[in-house]
Amino acid sequence: MGRLRAVIGRIPILDVQPVVECGRWPAKAVVGETFEVSATVFREGHEMLGAGVVLRDPAGVPGPLIRMHEPVPGTDRLVAEVTVTAEGLWHYHVEAWGDPIAHWRHDAGIKVPRGQDVELMFAEGALLFDRAAKRLPRAERAALTALADRLRDAAIPPWDRLAAAGDPEIVAILDAYPLRDLVTRSERRQVIVHRERALYAAWYE
Repeated sequence: MGRLRAVIGRIPILDVQPVVECGRWPAKAVVGETFEVSATVFREGHEMLGAGVVLRDPAGVPGPLIRMHEPVPGTDRLVAEVTVTAEGLWHYHVEAWGDPIAHWRHDAGIKVPRGQDVELMFAEGALLFDRAAKRLPRAERAALTALADRLRDAAIPPWDRLAAAGDPEIVAILDAYPLRDLVTRSERRQVIVHRERALYAAWYE
């Protein structure tokens, strides 16, 4: 088991796995293997958070952020599956962040159906989607900007504006390009990757 340790930050990231002897030795895998990365991630209060894994190949090139999920709700234990594709020493770390759009969706999903602070909620949401759009590629930026304009349009029924914020295209964009506050990173961990037949070699055992 890994030691319960978090890198200093606003969002604790604890017990990152896989790890061998508290990180003294790299974990082992073979080319093409998919394995699970897990960590305990939480924050004070009721703000929503997100987390993901960044995998670096032996040349030090980082891959895309792989989003983590919570298989057992309420446990704060998040997991993601990653795949190593070449021999050599790989590294990975976990990133966690505050997710203001997820928090807005949660609040809007409660308040808007009740008719509570409706226009205020949509104004707040529009600002968040405008902020998220600023750093995106052109097509994705246009989609979020159009959504922000739609949220501000009081001529559109509230339930239609709320549904637009949950459109699958919007969800997919924010899954790939999340709006992140208070980003915290764990320590880097090592994974040594061998060719497949090394699994059966006596030295490996």
